[in-house]
Amino acid sequence: MRIHVAHSPDSDDAFMFYALADGLIDTEGLEYVHELQDIESLNQRAMRGELEVTAVSIHAYAYLSDHYSLLPHGASMGDRYGPRLVGRTPATRQDVKGKRVAIPGPLTSAYLALRLYEPDFQPVPTPFDQIEDRVADGEVDLGLLIHEGQLTFAERGLHLVVDLGEWWFSETGLPLPLGGNVVRKDLGNDLTRKISKHLRASIAYGLKHRTNALDHAMQYARGLDRSKADTFVGMYVNDWTLDYGDRGRAAVRQFLQRGVAAGIINRHVSVEFVDD
Repeated sequence: MRIHVAHSPDSDDAFMFYALADGLIDTEGLEYVHELQDIESLNQRAMRGELEVTAVSIHAYAYLSDHYSLLPHGASMGDRYGPRLVGRTPATRQDVKGKRVAIPGPLTSAYLALRLYEPDFQPVPTPFDQIEDRVADGEVDLGLLIHEGQLTFAERGLHLVVDLGEWWFSETGLPLPLGGNVVRKDLGNDLTRKISKHLRASIAYGLKHRTNALDHAMQYARGLDRSKADTFVGMYVNDWTLDYGDRGRAAVRQFLQRGVAAGIINRHVSVEFVDD
């Protein structure tokens, strides 16, 4: 049976799926077809129910929970770090009000976190890998950086306004849940458990064989040297990725509940994890 697995073309996701992509674990007769797209495109495809298994933003999951369940592994959690809001000049929280802010997509967790931090700004949806350029060129006032941009903005002469992962921790004492893997509910319990086992095995293999997994991930590092790519992978593929645990699950629920309470998410959200 063929299962489509979709994820972002980023070094952390590539590290996570390395063993699965290279046939290094027993998939018990299942054939996995990997599709790589930016996270906002994956969010939109999941909204249409196109993908059996995919990485999505936790924010997007609010609108997917009727048809998808969260796998207990594959999380990208910002543990006192996360998406970073940057500008051409130093700025404060008060300075964000009313500004034009380049965002990586309206369903991204970065966008939800920024709206919780400061609801009054003008979002400008922008491909995530063009946000630094738009800020540096003065096309927008501020930019919300995800992926490798979190580590490279200072090289462009940009200034940090806020690290939303650090802000979220100061508010809640919890990590900031950014991305997760979901599986379509119509696959049934037996197949879902098998897929869950394979994806967890792939993450565990990468963590155990870090050098080889990082070699694979460097194809998607978008200009980061190996040291920075290793740092970036370590930020988002770690013990949280093997299992959310109680704190990780609580973080997901609180993040989405706060989005609902603030009127950013316009529906009740029932968070459902696949039982290992």
